[in-house]
Amino acid sequence: MGYDIDTTMVRLGLMNMMMHGIDEPKIDYKDTLSKSYNEDSQFDIIMANPPFTGNIDKGDINEGLKLPTTKTELLFVERIFNMLKMGGTAAVIVPSGVIQNSGKAFEALRKLIIEKAELKAVIAVPSGAFKPYAGVSTAILIFTKGGETNNVWFYDMQADGYSLDDKRNKIADSDLPDIVQRYKARDAKKDSDRKLKFFMVPKKEIVENNYDLNLSTYKEEVYEEVVYEKPEVIFGKLETMEREIETGIKELKRLINIR
Repeated sequence: MGYDIDTTMVRLGLMNMMMHGIDEPKIDYKDTLSKSYNEDSQFDIIMANPPFTGNIDKGDINEGLKLPTTKTELLFVERIFNMLKMGGTAAVIVPSGVIQNSGKAFEALRKLIIEKAELKAVIAVPSGAFKPYAGVSTAILIFTKGGETNNVWFYDMQADGYSLDDKRNKIADSDLPDIVQRYKARDAKKDSDRKLKFFMVPKKEIVENNYDLNLSTYKEEVYEEVVYEKPEVIFGKLETMEREIETGIKELKRLINIR
């Protein structure tokens, strides 16, 4: 099942489903943020990549959406939360602003999926993963409606199997298999080293940071110590280089008979 407000996308979606063996797909032309949509608590699993930016007229917003905003990237996540059955799970791709912006509505959304659901994972996706259509950095939120958030698993994805430029050529490096494996095996006690690409963060710490879900807020960066040579050593090298240049110039002059 699915929805889109572009009739061409609806037709492509239907054809795609049928080509993959789903004989009776239900993909409808419908605006799920509008007042005409009322299919709450209907779905066990929702996977979505809603538009990254946009606004909707305040008068057109469905009464069931309570966030104090007209930004569609926030309203779509609230809509997905409402569409889930109790115990249902969603995986949603959102622009990075959703997970870290300090605005009132942004914080309210993050609070919703942490306090009213079990936020299982935040997977940071590298900038360029959606090129050439969009260059913004994004994240995948995985949450279960009605569950209790105790710890949130973070993963710093650095490669998705394709180059991160406009060409998006296939490459060998991909974190996706590792993400699936480690997500299934995630453990609050074991995944505690924040120097790694994946780690757990307790809910209490996230709440203290105003529900900030930006991975870099919690990741412990490792810096290599840089050892510089002493000034007298550097000056000695410069003087040696200068003598070598001067000798080279004299040799060139000799070769072309310049005194």
